[in-house]
Amino acid sequence: MAAEKIHIFDTTLRDGTQGEKVAFSVEDKLRIAHRLDQAGIDYIEGGWPGSNPKDMDFFERAKSREFQHAKLVAFGSTQRCGHSAEEDENLQSLISAETPAISIFGKSWTLHVEEALKISRQENLDLISNSVAFLKEHDKEVIYDAEHFFDGYKDDSGYALQTIKAAANAGADVLVLCDTNGGTLPHEMSRIIDEVREEVDTPLGIHAHNDGDLATANTLSAIEHGCRHVQGTVNGYGERCGNANLCAVIPNLQLKMGFECIPNEQVSRLTSLSHFVSELANLAHSNRMPYVGNSAFAHKGGVHVSAVMKNATTYEHIEPEQVGNKRRVLVSDLSGKSNISYKAEELGIDLDQYRERVPEIVERLKELENKGYQFEAADASFELLINKITENWSDYFQLEGFRVIIEKNASEQTRSEATIRVNVDGQTEHSAAEGNGPVHALDQALRKALYKFYPEISKMQLTDYKVRVLNEKDGTSANVRVLIDSANEYTNWGTIGVSSNIIEASWQALSDSVCYYMAKQTDRKPGGNQQKLETAKSEVEEE
Repeated sequence: MAAEKIHIFDTTLRDGTQGEKVAFSVEDKLRIAHRLDQAGIDYIEGGWPGSNPKDMDFFERAKSREFQHAKLVAFGSTQRCGHSAEEDENLQSLISAETPAISIFGKSWTLHVEEALKISRQENLDLISNSVAFLKEHDKEVIYDAEHFFDGYKDDSGYALQTIKAAANAGADVLVLCDTNGGTLPHEMSRIIDEVREEVDTPLGIHAHNDGDLATANTLSAIEHGCRHVQGTVNGYGERCGNANLCAVIPNLQLKMGFECIPNEQVSRLTSLSHFVSELANLAHSNRMPYVGNSAFAHKGGVHVSAVMKNATTYEHIEPEQVGNKRRVLVSDLSGKSNISYKAEELGIDLDQYRERVPEIVERLKELENKGYQFEAADASFELLINKITENWSDYFQLEGFRVIIEKNASEQTRSEATIRVNVDGQTEHSAAEGNGPVHALDQALRKALYKFYPEISKMQLTDYKVRVLNEKDGTSANVRVLIDSANEYTNWGTIGVSSNIIEASWQALSDSVCYYMAKQTDRKPGGNQQKLETAKSEVEEE
C-alpha cells in the first residue's frame, strides 16, 4: 500500500529570513527556490510581495523561471479594516505576484483582535472571509494561516474556531494552525487538533515555532492527530528561536512514521541541501543539528566506537547515508584502541602491521590532549602523528629557524615580515616575505623557500584560521590552540598547533598542513629530492 502523502510547505525564504542574522539576496532566494524544487518540496513561500521591494523583485523574476514540482507561494495578510478586498493593496500585490498558490494569515486570538487591530470580533471574521473569497475568485489555491491559533484556542476556543470556519466557508483549501509564539506543549496540541477536527472538514496544516524547543515534536504530534500539511524551514531558521526544522521533520515522517514527504532519493540529499542553504545564508552550519549536522553520527567514547565497529545500530538510530550524512569517529582523551583503529582505517592507514604501537598512539594522544590539542577538526595532524609514531615518515624539510617582525610606524601602518631558513636534502634555502599579518608572512616565506623543491605547493592554500585561548585566567600568557583549514581544488584538511606563543602554535599547524599536502602527492617522496631538483627548477622557469 502506498504511503500517505504529507504536503511540505517551505517558508525558508519568508519566515526563515525573519531569523536573526539570516538574509538572502534576490539571487540567493532564486537559487534556493530551485534547489527546494529539485528536492521535491510541494510549496515554496517566496516572501511578502506587498511588504518590501526585494520580495517584489523576487516574484517578478520568478515569473520567468520554471519549477518542475513545487508551487511558488506569495504570502500576505487579510485585507485591512475599512478597505474592500478589491481596493486592498496587499491583496492586489498577491494577485500581481502571479503565483498559483497564496498564503494569507488572519487573527485567531481575541487579544490581537481587540488590542492589536482594535476592531470588533465580527469585523475580524469579515476580514478573513472576504479576503479568502476574493483570492478564490481569482482562481488561487488559498492556504489560510490561523495566526496564534493555539494561544487563541486556549483563551477562547469558540472564537478561535469561528475564525477558521470563516476561512473554510469562504473556500480556503487548507487551514494551517499556527503555534506562533512557540509555547504550546505536544499534549496540548494533540488535544486541540482532535477537537478542531470534530468541527471542520477542511484539510488541516501545522506551523510550529521553536520557542519551547518543541517545534519538531509538535509537528510530528500534529501529523499523528490528522494534519497533512507541514510548514517549516531548512535548518529551522526563523524568528526568535526559529521554525520547525524540515531537515529533521522530513526524515522523522518519512523514515520512521511511514509517510511520503519527498522522493526517497531526495531524502538522501538532505544534508547537502542543509549545507547549501547555510552557505547562502553565510551562517556556520550547526554541527549539532539532528540528521544533517556534522556531529549527528560522530562517536567519541571508546566503548561507543567499539560497539559501532561491530554493529552500527548500537549507537545510531538510522544509517547516516539515508540522509546523505556520514559516520565520523573522533579521537580525543576519551579514545581507546577502537577509536584509533577505526580512525586509521577511515584515513586509509593500515595499522595491522603496527598493532604493538597502538597503545603508544593512545597514550601520546591523551598526553597531547591534556596540553590542549583536539584532533576532531584536525584529521591531517592526527594522521601525521600516527605516521611518525609508526616510523612511516620522513620529513620533507627541516626548519633551521625563522624570525617574524611586526613594525608599526608613525603613520599608523603595520607591516609584518618573516624570514625563514629550511633545509631540503642537505640544501639550505633562506627566504623572506611580507604579509597582512605575522602568520600570513610566515606562510608566504615558507612557500617561497619550498617552491623550487616542491612547485606543486602553489596549488594549496589556507582557507581558514582560528585561534582559541585555552586557559583564559592566565591572560596574555595563556596557551592558545590554532586550527588551520587548507585546501586544493580537490579536497580539504585540518591541522592543529598548541603553544603559549601564538606564532609557535601557528607554525605547528602551518608546517603540518604543508607536510600533509606533500605526503598526499603521489609523485613526491621525502628524500631523494636532489635528483629531482633540476626538473623542478625547469618547471619553475617554464612557469
